[in-house]
Amino acid sequence: MTRPSQQLHPQRAPATPLSAATVLLLRDAPGPDGASHLQVLMTRRSDKASFAPGAYVFPGGGIDALDAASHTAATRRPTQSDTHLTQAIAAIRESFEELGILLARHPDGRMADASDIAAIDRHAPFAAQCQARGLQLAADSVYVLAHWTADRDLPRRFDVPFLVAHMPQGQTPVADEKEQFEPVWVCPQEALERHAAGGFFMIFPTIRTLERLAKFASAEAVLTACAGEAPLWTSCPRAGLLAGKEARYMEDEAPFGELALVCPDGQIVHPLDWQSERAVPLRKNVQRLTAPNPGVMTGPGTNSYLVGEPATGYIAIDPGPADTQHLDTLWRAAGGDIRMIVCTHSHPDHSPGAAPLQALCVQAGRAAPPILGLPSAPTARAASAFAPDRVLQNNELLTLTGQALEGQNDPNNPITHTLQVICTPGHAANHLCLLLLEDALLFSGDHILNGSTTVIDPPDGHMADYLDSLALLDGLCAQHGVEFILPAHGYVLGQARSAIAQLQAHRLAREAKVIAAMQALPEGTVQDWVAHAYADVHPRLWPVAQRSLIAHVERIRAMEPRND
Repeated sequence: MTRPSQQLHPQRAPATPLSAATVLLLRDAPGPDGASHLQVLMTRRSDKASFAPGAYVFPGGGIDALDAASHTAATRRPTQSDTHLTQAIAAIRESFEELGILLARHPDGRMADASDIAAIDRHAPFAAQCQARGLQLAADSVYVLAHWTADRDLPRRFDVPFLVAHMPQGQTPVADEKEQFEPVWVCPQEALERHAAGGFFMIFPTIRTLERLAKFASAEAVLTACAGEAPLWTSCPRAGLLAGKEARYMEDEAPFGELALVCPDGQIVHPLDWQSERAVPLRKNVQRLTAPNPGVMTGPGTNSYLVGEPATGYIAIDPGPADTQHLDTLWRAAGGDIRMIVCTHSHPDHSPGAAPLQALCVQAGRAAPPILGLPSAPTARAASAFAPDRVLQNNELLTLTGQALEGQNDPNNPITHTLQVICTPGHAANHLCLLLLEDALLFSGDHILNGSTTVIDPPDGHMADYLDSLALLDGLCAQHGVEFILPAHGYVLGQARSAIAQLQAHRLAREAKVIAAMQALPEGTVQDWVAHAYADVHPRLWPVAQRSLIAHVERIRAMEPRND
């Protein structure tokens, strides 16, 4: 667990979310092309609403005590929990109060009709009125699609299941003209396009829900997908600054983990723009500077990290290419006080900057910080030749210590930042990762990336070693409670063990495709197998994918039983 003392922003308690429920009423209707399309009912919120004024939303609202007390007024599925039943009742009530739509049945199975709707007062207790007319709320036809909790930065937050149900036939939505206005049936993709054009304002959870809904062909397909009683996704988004404007992200999107590390309580202050002009603080004791070498293989560029603070000096991790401006910026971000330079491996976008960075320190009158790492193996390419000043040992500890500055921390206790060396061959024979013990942060080099999978390029790369190293890292994350991974390319990753598990699953799934390609084309070439196993990847990336395929083939053949 990271030290609170190293957080960049003061801790604060986000507002407690209020319970609410939202329902997406679905239907299939012919589009301009004559074909049937999924449509969802949306309405515009009042311009005076305290939450999301003027936004187009799905009907819904707060869950009240009567909803939980009305279970006997509703029909339920055998697998429907009490919580989901209460949520469904709330959504049915809200859709009636806001739009005059009544999801209820007569004893003979008939859905409520216009006469039932006219007889029920939108402003009086709802469930009791339905029971008085012999109606049962059709909660068994309402399913959970997703679960959203509002962003931590908002002063008023809601904890909201997004539910789905078929629109009852023969009913017409009529807005209450107080909370909701202008009910409209719209295809998900159409709503997204209208929002992008500036004429259909929606908030983040609505947009992301429609993006996922747009992948379904029909209302029945949506309900079938929700039959398992569990939400298809659960999210409490986070926000940062992109081009100076607020930008929100879900858990499966690249910046989410970084925002969780830097702004755990939801402050919207962290810039997400990739730039190489200045170092970006991630913690008080961790800075990242991205080299100006973006590309297909490097993403936004190689991340160099500084661990430490003025009282202790700094360790530079992966100085990157020998780019004068990058190294000068890195040196200045450390106040010129670099005590060690560590290279996670010897590839040309990671280690060439080590010697000139060392020289920069010497030119400024400081002692030469030792260049540490593992020497390149004989299998390395010529461009990856690397010989450190000192060879690191597995599990070796690299420690920075210093006394707290006056007015900071406890002057009687020294400040310590300790990096544990972890040998992780696979991407390269001399690859290592570093674990910042006091803050449980893993610097993963190229072994784990954000937004892509690392290339395993034999003979220096080795797939079996790579997978073994992943398992080693997973064990260390479990042992030390590591939640965040700081990669050499891309944003910080959160949910460290989940990220590793996904990477392991991806590699094994790709290996299964390689095996299938080899079986389908036993006389095929490597190029044939790449086209078969990487059919989901753009052909322009096949030459790169071919390297990892060869590594998979080596591992597959090593596992085959010998017949000698």
